Amino acid sequence: MPATVLTASALLLDMDGTLVNSDAVVERCWRRWAVRHGLDPEAALKVVHGRQGYATMAVLLPDRPVEENYADNRVMLAEETADVDGVVPIGGAPAFMAAIAGLPHALVTSADSALATARMTAAALPMPAVRVTAEQVGASKPDPEGFLKGAAELGFGAADCIVFEDSEAGIAAGRAAGMRVVGVGPRAAALSPDAHVEDLTQVRVEAAEDGSIRLHISAA
Repeated sequence: MPATVLTASALLLDMDGTLVNSDAVVERCWRRWAVRHGLDPEAALKVVHGRQGYATMAVLLPDRPVEENYADNRVMLAEETADVDGVVPIGGAPAFMAAIAGLPHALVTSADSALATARMTAAALPMPAVRVTAEQVGASKPDPEGFLKGAAELGFGAADCIVFEDSEAGIAAGRAAGMRVVGVGPRAAALSPDAHVEDLTQVRVEAAEDGSIRLHISAA
């Protein structure tokens, strides 16, 4: 099957599940949290991916005051930042990041700066110069704010950007921003992104002469 080719001016990259496999840490921390609050851990894990922690807590404990969610989220972030056991790059991520090093791209993550730095470092991936972390947005994914900020910082319109995402909340945020989405990994497969890959080994990056970025996406 021939490769799908998508053209963009800039790339906006989620981190967890897209560049970094941190599922082991996420599951450990959120299982403990769910048990402490009398919740089913398996049910909790279905909604944690892609959102900031306080937003996940609001879904799982809808009657709890938001101030308690923010306080609890600070504790959760500290736990996750301190635990990098099992954090590894997604397949193909090192080569992909090397290929886009000189091209317009930004990290747009629901992690805060400390957590993003810890996980990118643990996975031995370069931190993009332009990044939008939790501290810089007022609303968590699926709100499009983060992706729109990333595009603005890079100096491009939404239609000129392609988002790489793994989660339902993240893909919804990319769509709400008016951007095309490449879905990465098993969570993205059923969410009808513009293109889907199992990992980043299926993406070849080409810098076109006109300054645009061509993504050659091969079938699994």
